[in-house]
Amino acid sequence: MNDIRIERWAHTLVHYCLYLKPVDILSIQATPLAAPLIEAVYREALRVGAQPVPLIELEGLAEILLREGNDSQLTTPSPVALAMAEKATARLNIQSSSNPKALSTVPPERSAKRRQASRSLMSTFRQREQAGDFRWCGTLYPTAGYAQEANMSLKEFEEFVFDVCFLNDPDPIARWKELASQQQHYVDWLVGKKQVHVLGEGTDLKLSIADRVFINSDGKRNFPSGEFFTGPIENSANGVIQFDIPATYDGRSVEGVRLVFREGKVVEASARQGNDYLQQMLNLDEGARYLGEFAFGNNMRVTHATKQILFDEKIGGTIHMALGASYPETGGLNRSALHWDMVCDLRTSGEVWIDDTIFLKNGKVLI
Repeated sequence: MNDIRIERWAHTLVHYCLYLKPVDILSIQATPLAAPLIEAVYREALRVGAQPVPLIELEGLAEILLREGNDSQLTTPSPVALAMAEKATARLNIQSSSNPKALSTVPPERSAKRRQASRSLMSTFRQREQAGDFRWCGTLYPTAGYAQEANMSLKEFEEFVFDVCFLNDPDPIARWKELASQQQHYVDWLVGKKQVHVLGEGTDLKLSIADRVFINSDGKRNFPSGEFFTGPIENSANGVIQFDIPATYDGRSVEGVRLVFREGKVVEASARQGNDYLQQMLNLDEGARYLGEFAFGNNMRVTHATKQILFDEKIGGTIHMALGASYPETGGLNRSALHWDMVCDLRTSGEVWIDDTIFLKNGKVLI
Protein backbone atom coordinates (compact mmCIF):
# COMPACT_ATOMS: atom_id res chain seq x y z
CA MET A 1 0.00 0.00 0.00
CA ASN A 2 1.24 3.47 -0.92
CA ASP A 3 -0.69 5.46 1.67
CA ILE A 4 0.15 8.39 3.97
CA ARG A 5 -1.52 6.40 6.74
CA ILE A 6 1.30 3.83 6.56
CA GLU A 7 3.72 6.66 7.37
CA ARG A 8 1.51 7.75 10.28
CA TRP A 9 1.37 4.14 11.47
CA ALA A 10 5.16 3.82 11.48
CA HIS A 11 5.61 7.22 13.14
CA THR A 12 3.15 6.27 15.90
CA LEU A 13 4.78 2.89 16.48
CA VAL A 14 8.26 4.37 16.72
CA HIS A 15 7.54 7.54 18.69
CA TYR A 16 4.48 6.65 20.82
CA CYS A 17 4.27 2.87 21.23
CA LEU A 18 7.99 2.10 21.50
CA TYR A 19 9.38 5.64 22.02
CA LEU A 20 12.68 4.65 20.45
CA LYS A 21 15.95 6.36 21.31
CA PRO A 22 19.34 6.35 19.55
CA VAL A 23 20.67 3.58 21.81
CA ASP A 24 17.82 1.17 21.06
CA ILE A 25 18.02 -2.13 19.19
CA LEU A 26 14.63 -2.80 17.60
CA SER A 27 13.60 -6.32 16.61
CA ILE A 28 10.96 -6.29 13.83
CA GLN A 29 9.11 -9.60 13.36
CA ALA A 30 6.77 -9.97 10.38
CA THR A 31 6.14 -11.81 7.12
CA PRO A 32 6.96 -10.30 3.70
CA LEU A 33 3.28 -9.35 3.28
CA ALA A 34 3.84 -6.45 5.69
CA ALA A 35 6.69 -5.00 3.59
CA PRO A 36 5.25 -1.45 3.30
CA LEU A 37 4.95 -1.11 7.09
CA ILE A 38 8.27 -2.86 7.75
CA GLU A 39 10.04 -0.43 5.43
CA ALA A 40 8.32 2.61 6.95
CA VAL A 41 9.17 1.51 10.51
CA TYR A 42 12.74 0.67 9.49
CA ARG A 43 13.17 4.12 7.97
CA GLU A 44 11.65 5.91 10.98
CA ALA A 45 13.79 3.92 13.42
CA LEU A 46 16.91 4.90 11.49
CA ARG A 47 15.84 8.56 11.66
CA VAL A 48 15.85 8.50 15.46
CA GLY A 49 19.25 6.79 15.50
CA ALA A 50 18.05 3.33 16.63
CA GLN A 51 19.29 0.06 15.15
CA PRO A 52 16.40 -1.86 13.52
CA VAL A 53 16.88 -5.61 13.07
CA PRO A 54 14.25 -7.13 10.74
CA LEU A 55 13.43 -10.81 11.34
CA ILE A 56 11.29 -11.67 8.30
CA GLU A 57 9.50 -15.00 8.54
CA LEU A 58 8.19 -17.37 5.87
CA GLU A 59 4.94 -18.38 7.55
CA GLY A 60 4.92 -21.85 6.00
CA LEU A 61 7.98 -22.79 8.07
CA ALA A 62 5.98 -22.74 11.32
CA GLU A 63 3.61 -25.36 9.95
CA ILE A 64 6.50 -27.55 8.77
CA LEU A 65 8.07 -27.42 12.25
CA LEU A 66 4.81 -28.19 14.04
CA ARG A 67 3.96 -31.11 11.78
CA GLU A 68 7.42 -32.63 11.25
CA GLY A 69 9.64 -31.52 14.12
CA ASN A 70 10.60 -33.86 16.96
CA ASP A 71 9.99 -33.00 20.62
CA SER A 72 13.42 -31.45 21.05
CA GLN A 73 12.97 -29.26 17.99
CA LEU A 74 9.49 -28.18 19.13
CA THR A 75 10.58 -27.20 22.64
CA THR A 76 13.95 -25.58 21.84
CA PRO A 77 13.89 -21.80 21.29
CA SER A 78 15.56 -20.37 18.21
CA PRO A 79 19.14 -19.22 18.94
CA VAL A 80 18.28 -15.97 17.13
CA ALA A 81 15.22 -15.47 19.35
CA LEU A 82 17.34 -16.13 22.45
CA ALA A 83 19.92 -13.57 21.34
CA MET A 84 17.26 -10.96 20.62
CA ALA A 85 15.59 -11.61 24.00
CA GLU A 86 18.87 -10.64 25.64
CA LYS A 87 20.02 -7.87 23.30
CA ALA A 88 16.97 -6.11 21.82
CA THR A 89 15.65 -3.18 23.83
CA ALA A 90 12.41 -3.03 21.83
CA ARG A 91 10.38 -5.54 19.84
CA LEU A 92 7.69 -4.98 17.23
CA ASN A 93 5.58 -7.96 16.14
CA ILE A 94 3.52 -7.34 13.00
CA GLN A 95 0.92 -10.07 12.50
CA SER A 96 0.73 -10.50 8.74
CA SER A 97 -0.47 -13.97 7.85
CA SER A 98 -1.86 -14.87 4.44
CA ASN A 99 -3.86 -17.70 6.00
CA PRO A 100 -4.87 -17.33 9.68
CA LYS A 101 -6.19 -20.92 9.63
CA ALA A 102 -2.91 -22.46 8.46
CA LEU A 103 -2.27 -24.13 11.82
CA SER A 104 -5.87 -25.00 12.65
CA THR A 105 -5.45 -28.73 12.01
CA VAL A 106 -2.13 -29.12 13.83
CA PRO A 107 -2.67 -31.38 16.89
CA PRO A 108 -3.11 -29.07 19.92
CA GLU A 109 -0.55 -30.98 21.98
CA ARG A 110 2.14 -30.18 19.40
CA SER A 111 1.24 -26.50 19.42
CA ALA A 112 1.39 -26.60 23.24
CA LYS A 113 4.89 -28.09 23.11
CA ARG A 114 5.99 -25.31 20.79
CA ARG A 115 4.62 -22.72 23.21
CA GLN A 116 6.90 -24.21 25.86
CA ALA A 117 9.83 -22.94 23.81
CA SER A 118 8.60 -19.39 24.28
CA ARG A 119 8.18 -19.57 28.06
CA SER A 120 11.85 -18.95 28.86
CA LEU A 121 11.91 -16.17 26.26
CA MET A 122 8.82 -14.54 27.75
CA SER A 123 10.32 -14.79 31.23
CA THR A 124 13.42 -12.95 30.00
CA PHE A 125 11.31 -10.31 28.27
CA ARG A 126 9.16 -9.74 31.38
CA GLN A 127 12.15 -9.44 33.69
CA ARG A 128 13.81 -6.94 31.40
CA GLU A 129 10.54 -5.04 30.91
CA GLN A 130 10.00 -4.74 34.66
CA ALA A 131 13.58 -3.49 34.98
CA GLY A 132 12.90 -0.82 32.36
CA ASP A 133 15.28 -2.34 29.79
CA PHE A 134 12.74 -3.52 27.22
CA ARG A 135 9.52 -2.42 25.46
CA TRP A 136 7.28 -4.28 23.05
CA CYS A 137 4.36 -3.68 20.74
CA GLY A 138 2.15 -5.88 18.57
CA THR A 139 0.09 -4.77 15.60
CA LEU A 140 -1.68 -6.40 12.64
CA TYR A 141 -1.16 -5.63 8.96
CA PRO A 142 -4.25 -6.16 6.79
CA THR A 143 -3.99 -9.18 4.49
CA ALA A 144 -6.53 -11.00 2.33
CA GLY A 145 -6.58 -13.83 4.88
CA TYR A 146 -7.60 -11.58 7.76
CA ALA A 147 -10.15 -9.82 5.53
CA GLN A 148 -11.78 -13.14 4.66
CA GLU A 149 -11.97 -14.09 8.34
CA ALA A 150 -13.70 -10.77 9.04
CA ASN A 151 -16.11 -11.22 6.11
CA MET A 152 -14.76 -8.09 4.41
CA SER A 153 -13.03 -7.25 1.18
CA LEU A 154 -9.34 -6.44 1.55
CA LYS A 155 -10.05 -2.75 0.93
CA GLU A 156 -12.78 -2.73 3.58
CA PHE A 157 -10.50 -4.42 6.08
CA GLU A 158 -7.67 -1.99 5.35
CA GLU A 159 -10.02 0.92 6.03
CA PHE A 160 -11.22 -0.77 9.23
CA VAL A 161 -7.64 -1.15 10.51
CA PHE A 162 -6.76 2.46 9.71
CA ASP A 163 -9.89 3.69 11.47
CA VAL A 164 -9.56 1.71 14.72
CA CYS A 165 -5.88 2.74 14.93
CA PHE A 166 -6.88 6.45 14.55
CA LEU A 167 -4.66 6.65 11.47
CA ASN A 168 -7.17 8.72 9.51
CA ASP A 169 -6.42 11.55 11.93
CA PRO A 170 -3.45 13.79 11.02
CA ASP A 171 -2.19 13.34 14.62
CA PRO A 172 -2.92 9.76 15.78
CA ILE A 173 -0.71 10.16 18.85
CA ALA A 174 -2.94 12.96 20.15
CA ARG A 175 -6.00 10.71 19.80
CA TRP A 176 -4.28 7.90 21.69
CA LYS A 177 -3.32 10.27 24.48
CA GLU A 178 -6.95 11.37 24.75
CA LEU A 179 -8.07 7.76 25.09
CA ALA A 180 -5.32 7.14 27.63
CA SER A 181 -6.61 10.02 29.75
CA GLN A 182 -10.20 8.75 29.62
CA GLN A 183 -9.18 5.23 30.59
CA GLN A 184 -6.95 6.49 33.40
CA HIS A 185 -10.06 8.08 34.95
CA TYR A 186 -11.69 4.63 34.99
CA VAL A 187 -8.55 2.92 36.30
CA ASP A 188 -8.20 5.46 39.11
CA TRP A 189 -11.85 4.92 40.09
CA LEU A 190 -11.29 1.15 40.28
CA VAL A 191 -8.46 1.46 42.81
CA GLY A 192 -9.47 -0.19 46.07
CA LYS A 193 -12.57 -1.87 44.67
CA LYS A 194 -13.16 -5.49 45.60
CA GLN A 195 -16.04 -7.27 43.87
CA VAL A 196 -17.18 -7.60 40.25
CA HIS A 197 -20.63 -8.91 39.32
CA VAL A 198 -21.37 -9.49 35.62
CA LEU A 199 -24.99 -9.92 34.53
CA GLY A 200 -26.21 -10.60 31.00
CA GLU A 201 -27.98 -13.09 28.80
CA GLY A 202 -26.90 -16.49 30.11
CA THR A 203 -24.42 -14.77 32.44
CA ASP A 204 -24.33 -14.31 36.21
CA LEU A 205 -20.73 -14.29 37.41
CA LYS A 206 -18.97 -12.86 40.46
CA LEU A 207 -15.24 -12.50 40.99
CA SER A 208 -12.83 -10.58 43.21
CA ILE A 209 -10.38 -7.86 42.17
CA ALA A 210 -9.34 -6.99 45.74
CA ASP A 211 -5.79 -5.59 45.86
CA ARG A 212 -5.28 -6.22 42.16
CA VAL A 213 -4.05 -3.53 39.73
CA PHE A 214 -5.90 -2.40 36.59
CA ILE A 215 -3.61 -1.59 33.66
CA ASN A 216 -4.46 1.21 31.21
CA SER A 217 -3.85 -0.32 27.77
CA ASP A 218 -3.67 2.81 25.63
CA GLY A 219 -2.01 1.66 22.40
CA LYS A 220 1.57 1.30 23.56
CA ARG A 221 1.68 -2.52 23.69
CA ASN A 222 -1.26 -3.53 21.56
CA PHE A 223 -1.84 -1.34 18.53
CA PRO A 224 -4.68 -0.70 18.34
CA SER A 225 -5.76 -0.94 21.93
CA GLY A 226 -8.47 0.58 24.07
CA GLU A 227 -8.98 -1.59 27.14
CA PHE A 228 -8.19 -1.70 30.85
CA PHE A 229 -7.50 -5.02 32.50
CA THR A 230 -6.49 -6.80 35.66
CA GLY A 231 -5.86 -10.30 37.01
CA PRO A 232 -8.75 -11.47 39.21
CA ILE A 233 -8.18 -13.34 42.48
CA GLU A 234 -7.50 -16.84 41.27
CA ASN A 235 -10.05 -18.75 43.38
CA SER A 236 -12.77 -16.10 43.36
CA ALA A 237 -14.85 -16.67 40.20
CA ASN A 238 -18.25 -18.23 40.87
CA GLY A 239 -21.19 -18.52 38.50
CA VAL A 240 -21.73 -18.78 34.77
CA ILE A 241 -20.74 -16.72 31.74
CA GLN A 242 -21.60 -16.99 28.06
CA PHE A 243 -19.37 -15.73 25.26
CA ASP A 244 -21.30 -15.09 22.05
CA ILE A 245 -18.43 -13.55 20.07
CA PRO A 246 -16.30 -16.31 18.47
CA ALA A 247 -13.22 -17.15 20.55
CA THR A 248 -10.39 -17.80 18.09
CA TYR A 249 -7.16 -19.46 19.21
CA ASP A 250 -4.34 -20.89 17.07
CA GLY A 251 -6.53 -20.43 14.00
CA ARG A 252 -9.46 -22.36 15.45
CA SER A 253 -12.78 -20.58 15.90
CA VAL A 254 -14.79 -21.77 18.91
CA GLU A 255 -18.31 -20.35 19.13
CA GLY A 256 -21.04 -20.21 21.75
CA VAL A 257 -18.73 -20.84 24.71
CA ARG A 258 -20.41 -21.31 28.10
CA LEU A 259 -18.29 -21.66 31.25
CA VAL A 260 -19.33 -22.45 34.82
CA PHE A 261 -16.91 -21.47 37.59
CA ARG A 262 -16.70 -22.73 41.15
CA GLU A 263 -14.06 -21.27 43.49
CA GLY A 264 -12.19 -19.92 40.49
CA LYS A 265 -12.08 -23.14 38.48
CA VAL A 266 -14.00 -24.02 35.33
CA VAL A 267 -16.11 -27.02 36.37
CA GLU A 268 -18.41 -27.11 33.33
CA ALA A 269 -17.69 -26.00 29.76
CA SER A 270 -19.42 -26.29 26.42
CA ALA A 271 -19.35 -24.73 22.96
CA ARG A 272 -21.77 -24.89 20.03
CA GLN A 273 -18.81 -25.17 17.66
CA GLY A 274 -15.34 -26.43 18.53
CA ASN A 275 -16.30 -28.08 21.81
CA ASP A 276 -13.66 -30.83 21.52
CA TYR A 277 -10.92 -28.23 21.10
CA LEU A 278 -12.24 -26.23 24.06
CA GLN A 279 -12.05 -29.31 26.27
CA GLN A 280 -8.50 -30.06 25.12
CA MET A 281 -7.34 -26.54 25.95
CA LEU A 282 -8.98 -26.64 29.39
CA ASN A 283 -6.94 -29.77 30.14
CA LEU A 284 -3.69 -28.28 28.81
CA ASP A 285 -2.27 -27.75 32.30
CA GLU A 286 -3.35 -26.96 35.88
CA GLY A 287 -3.73 -23.23 35.27
CA ALA A 288 -5.82 -23.49 32.11
CA ARG A 289 -9.12 -23.75 34.02
CA TYR A 290 -8.52 -20.53 35.99
CA LEU A 291 -8.84 -16.91 34.93
CA GLY A 292 -5.71 -14.89 34.25
CA GLU A 293 -7.40 -11.69 33.07
CA PHE A 294 -10.59 -9.65 33.43
CA ALA A 295 -10.95 -6.57 31.21
CA PHE A 296 -13.20 -3.91 29.73
CA GLY A 297 -13.12 -3.18 25.96
CA ASN A 298 -13.16 0.55 25.30
CA ASN A 299 -12.31 1.29 21.65
CA MET A 300 -15.61 2.63 20.35
CA ARG A 301 -14.39 2.44 16.74
CA VAL A 302 -14.28 -1.37 16.97
CA THR A 303 -17.96 -2.18 16.58
CA HIS A 304 -18.05 -5.76 15.25
CA ALA A 305 -16.12 -8.98 15.55
CA THR A 306 -13.35 -9.86 13.09
CA LYS A 307 -12.08 -13.17 14.55
CA GLN A 308 -8.83 -11.35 15.40
CA ILE A 309 -8.55 -10.97 19.16
CA LEU A 310 -6.29 -7.91 18.82
CA PHE A 311 -9.43 -6.08 17.65
CA ASP A 312 -12.30 -8.07 19.13
CA GLU A 313 -11.25 -7.73 22.77
CA LYS A 314 -11.23 -3.94 22.33
CA ILE A 315 -14.89 -3.70 21.17
CA GLY A 316 -16.35 -0.78 23.12
CA GLY A 317 -18.97 -1.85 25.66
CA THR A 318 -17.77 -5.45 26.03
CA ILE A 319 -15.80 -7.30 28.65
CA HIS A 320 -13.35 -10.11 28.11
CA MET A 321 -11.69 -12.71 30.23
CA ALA A 322 -8.69 -14.91 29.57
CA LEU A 323 -8.30 -18.49 30.66
CA GLY A 324 -4.76 -19.25 31.72
CA ALA A 325 -1.72 -17.10 32.37
CA SER A 326 -1.94 -13.83 34.29
CA TYR A 327 0.05 -10.67 33.63
CA PRO A 328 2.35 -10.25 36.66
CA GLU A 329 2.01 -6.45 36.65
CA THR A 330 -1.67 -6.84 37.63
CA GLY A 331 -0.77 -8.89 40.69
CA GLY A 332 -2.13 -12.01 39.00
CA LEU A 333 -0.54 -15.29 40.04
CA ASN A 334 -1.99 -17.85 37.64
CA ARG A 335 0.54 -19.72 35.50
CA SER A 336 -0.26 -21.62 32.32
CA ALA A 337 0.94 -22.19 28.77
CA LEU A 338 -2.52 -20.93 27.77
CA HIS A 339 -3.78 -17.34 27.55
CA TRP A 340 -7.11 -17.48 25.71
CA ASP A 341 -9.17 -14.29 25.57
CA MET A 342 -12.95 -14.64 25.25
CA VAL A 343 -15.31 -11.69 24.68
CA CYS A 344 -18.71 -11.23 26.34
CA ASP A 345 -20.94 -8.72 24.53
CA LEU A 346 -22.94 -6.60 26.99
CA ARG A 347 -23.95 -3.84 24.56
CA THR A 348 -27.58 -4.90 24.09
CA SER A 349 -28.38 -6.29 27.50
CA GLY A 350 -25.89 -6.49 30.31
CA GLU A 351 -24.50 -4.93 33.45
CA VAL A 352 -21.25 -4.92 35.40
CA TRP A 353 -21.47 -3.97 39.06
CA ILE A 354 -18.34 -2.98 40.97
CA ASP A 355 -19.04 -3.42 44.67
CA ASP A 356 -22.38 -1.60 45.11
CA THR A 357 -22.07 0.65 42.02
CA ILE A 358 -23.25 -0.10 38.50
CA PHE A 359 -20.16 0.54 36.37
CA LEU A 360 -21.31 -0.60 32.90
CA LYS A 361 -24.85 -0.90 31.55
CA ASN A 362 -25.77 -1.89 28.00
CA GLY A 363 -22.26 -1.09 26.79
CA LYS A 364 -21.97 2.35 28.46
CA VAL A 365 -19.63 3.19 31.35
CA LEU A 366 -21.71 5.15 33.88
CA ILE A 367 -19.17 6.46 36.37
